[in-house]
Amino acid sequence: MATNATSGAQPATENELRNNLSDPDAVHKETYPVLVLGALGVVYGDIGTSPIYAFREALHAASTDGSLLRADVLGIVSMIFWALTLIVTVKYILFVLRADNDGEGGILSLMALARESYKTRPRLILGIGIVGAALFYGDAVITPAISVLSAIEGLEIVTPAFTPYVVPITITILLALFSVQRYGTARMAFFFGPITLAWFLALGFFGLWHVFDDLSVLAAVNPHYGFDYIVRNQGTAFATIGTVFLAVTGAEALYADLGHFGRRPISTAWMWIVFPCLLLNYFGQGAFVLAHGEAAKNPFFEMFPPWALLPMVILATAATVIASQAVISGAYSLSRQAVQLNLLPRLHIAHTSEKQSGQVYLPRINFLLGLVVVLLVLGFERSTNLAAAYGIAVTGNMLVTTTLLFIVMTRIWQWRFWVAAFTTACFLIIDITFVGANLIKVIDGGWASLLIAILIVLIMSTWVKGSRQLQKKIGQGDVPLELISTKLAQSPPTIVPGTAVFLTGNPKSTPVALMHSLKHYKVLHERNVILNVVTAPSPVVRKSDRMRIEPIDDRFMQITLTFGYMERPNVPRTLAIFKAAGWKFDIMTTSFFLSRRSLRASPRSDMPFWQDKLFIALARSASDATEYFQIPTGRVVEIGTQVTI
Repeated sequence: MATNATSGAQPATENELRNNLSDPDAVHKETYPVLVLGALGVVYGDIGTSPIYAFREALHAASTDGSLLRADVLGIVSMIFWALTLIVTVKYILFVLRADNDGEGGILSLMALARESYKTRPRLILGIGIVGAALFYGDAVITPAISVLSAIEGLEIVTPAFTPYVVPITITILLALFSVQRYGTARMAFFFGPITLAWFLALGFFGLWHVFDDLSVLAAVNPHYGFDYIVRNQGTAFATIGTVFLAVTGAEALYADLGHFGRRPISTAWMWIVFPCLLLNYFGQGAFVLAHGEAAKNPFFEMFPPWALLPMVILATAATVIASQAVISGAYSLSRQAVQLNLLPRLHIAHTSEKQSGQVYLPRINFLLGLVVVLLVLGFERSTNLAAAYGIAVTGNMLVTTTLLFIVMTRIWQWRFWVAAFTTACFLIIDITFVGANLIKVIDGGWASLLIAILIVLIMSTWVKGSRQLQKKIGQGDVPLELISTKLAQSPPTIVPGTAVFLTGNPKSTPVALMHSLKHYKVLHERNVILNVVTAPSPVVRKSDRMRIEPIDDRFMQITLTFGYMERPNVPRTLAIFKAAGWKFDIMTTSFFLSRRSLRASPRSDMPFWQDKLFIALARSASDATEYFQIPTGRVVEIGTQVTI
């Protein structure tokens, strides 16, 4: 049976979907600029708001005694420049975005690619992927909190009277953001794209304006200044590197949101708009501090002229709300992949676009993300406090990405081993440095993101282990369908009129609902269909490929229905097509039999008792199959069975 659910969004025509979704980059020319603009609004919101706090926090880390040397400022600017260049431009834009899985990106997509290259499907790679996914969730809840908080704190510069209202205003904005997610990424991008474009242009404009305060800041392009800072300031260098990393947080969202817009629009937006504007702003902040050393407290907001301060605070607030969208939409994509890979129970997944398969909305994930984000704002209260919690999850995720990328390079791209090893070694040196620099912030707040990641790892590992144990338990009692049909033909039970449709995930085995129906009711319908519904990796399925029929005998037949991932499965309507083939299907004389398992924990389980309970709770939270397949509830018979795991 299918593992994901769909929304009420109406699918486009088959030809439209096939043209638009067969390749994530094969978009129509007239939609390409729209996708670039949408990528600005959804993908780059996170990294685009880093200038608000990244340079500020790096200055604070470097000036523990309250003083800053000219070489220190140049060193910080240099490290930020090369971090953006090497991590985002080289690693993600040039390499990681190429590792798409049928147009989808994200850590789980990369894990699936790496794992599929092995016939044995190593569990070690699965574990690495789970850890990476869990770390991304940690990033997904901290980003909205720190981004919006940092922008609202700009009101304190306008007037200190706003200080008591920073947290309430932040929570109000975040609640509004999560409440509109149901309208879909496409609609969000329509509104967010132009705002984000204005934001980046403003960053570039004011940054370029202040570069002329001290043109010597351009010397920071030389990596010598970054290395020189590290050598001269060994006591504070590690902490400063950890804050410099804030400038590249959001890079993982580029890959996670790959399915939303495609590689080319994301790359174009970065190279022509985002990257130049970010560099101009960071260099502008550096020049401003070199010319006005006393402004090191909050250079981003203080470098604006009085007439532009309030408008920029408002624009920054809008931009940080949009920044949250980058990781929120990435979390949706990641969750859908987790469901498809059976790392999470079946969730209600709403497809919100007919042109991009990756644009989805998950109500339950949205609620949980919103709840945790609000709790973080209430608990940390200041963006500076949250900065300590930020970075650990992102750096860990990037380290996992580099590890899996090496496997993809060698086993899928067929690169020479030494070329792949050298490339990933360069990335690993950077990743490990940033991981180490951020680990020192665990006590100061980094524990929050790690705690969230540990909880996600626990949930995913429990679901994977419990599902395997459940399948093993069920498989012990499997009876081949051909054996049952043969015995029933030899000694038929009482035959009743009508059609019975038994939904199953294993068409070769006798459905549990059929076994229990024969055992307790001792009757058999005139016609019996063993129905298996699968989801194809393509957006739509041709009508000729929709159904596969395998007659067993006069009473039984096996039917496989295949739907594309952009199609909403309607089992009764699809079965009605059989009328043209001479098979009499009448919904009023057809009963759909589903098996509903009641799970019980066993003291002899392979898992601890508490983990059994957690798996059972997760299984009960799975979406209802009747609603997903659009079967009229009046035609459904659910037969409950108890399974001790």
